[in-house]
Amino acid sequence: MRFTLLDRVTAIDPGKSITAIKTLTLSEEYLADHFPRFPVMPGVLMLESMTQAAAWTIRLGEDFAHAIVVLRSAKNVKYGDFVEPGKVLTVTAEVLSQDETTTKVKATGTVGGRTSLTARLTLERYNLADRVAHGDALDARVRAEMRKLWAVLHPAGRGAGAARPLVYGAAVGGAASPLPGAAYRQGAIEPSGDVAPVAGR
Repeated sequence: MRFTLLDRVTAIDPGKSITAIKTLTLSEEYLADHFPRFPVMPGVLMLESMTQAAAWTIRLGEDFAHAIVVLRSAKNVKYGDFVEPGKVLTVTAEVLSQDETTTKVKATGTVGGRTSLTARLTLERYNLADRVAHGDALDARVRAEMRKLWAVLHPAGRGAGAARPLVYGAAVGGAASPLPGAAYRQGAIEPSGDVAPVAGR
C-alpha cells in the first residue's frame, strides 16, 4: 500500500525541522470503519503523517544521498485530541541527532493549537544499491518519483538551487528560495514494537 498523509509542507529548514499539514476529509475510506458513528483519524496514521514529514527534512538536508528513509522505532508516543473530519492536523518535526544511517527526531501533531500526538522517532536511511542487485536503478526511480511528489507538497520549492530555510509563500532574504525535490517512499514503514496500543484508536 502506498499513500501520502501530508497535503502541504508549510515550512522547512532542511535537515533541521519541518512543518506540514494534513486535512482530514470524510471521504477517506478508512473512516467508514474507524469508526462508523464517530469517524476519527487512526492513531497509527497520525504517527505515519509525522514520520513522512520527518523523512522530508532528512532527505532535503542530505541532498537525497539516501533513496530510502523508513521508520525504525517510535518511542514515548502520547495521544491527545482526536482528529475529526474537517480538522487540520499540523505536524512538526525537529531533528535531534544524526549519524551515518539513523536520525532521531522529536515530532508533534496539533489540531487547532491543541496537542494531538507527540513522539520520539528514529528513522533509518539507506540505498537499495547497497542491499540488492540492480538497486542503483531502483534508487534512481524512487528519487525521480519522489521529486514529483515534493513539487506537489511544496510548490514554493520548485526549481533548481541549493536547499535553504524556507517558509511557504515567502522567500528568504528577498530572493526566490527553490529547493531540490525528492520524497518519502510510502509503504516502506517498518512496524515498531515500541508503540503501545491506544484504546479507541
